[in-house]
Amino acid sequence: MSKFIFVYHGGKAPSDPAEQERVMAAWGAWMGSLGNALVDGGAPVGLSKTVSSAGVADDGGSNPVSGYSIVEAADQDAAAGMAGTCPILDDGGSVEVAEILSM
Repeated sequence: MSKFIFVYHGGKAPSDPAEQERVMAAWGAWMGSLGNALVDGGAPVGLSKTVSSAGVADDGGSNPVSGYSIVEAADQDAAAGMAGTCPILDDGGSVEVAEILSM
């Protein structure tokens, strides 16, 4: 089994308490459905800076990171299948799936 990082992009944080509860329940149910494949549930992240040879940009780029998780899967296709049911997709976001390589 290999480890994969799910990097979440987009989505939106609801301001209404009832909607926040609904979204958190959806994420909890989804993470629960991953079972032992979920290695690290990760966390949402704050605003980012993009550092390049041209300097530092404060906007996080055109598609800033909004969070991450780490899962175990047989291969990248299996990991992508897990990501395909992520609640962020319902909020217009996306999930980038990349294998974590051993060094």
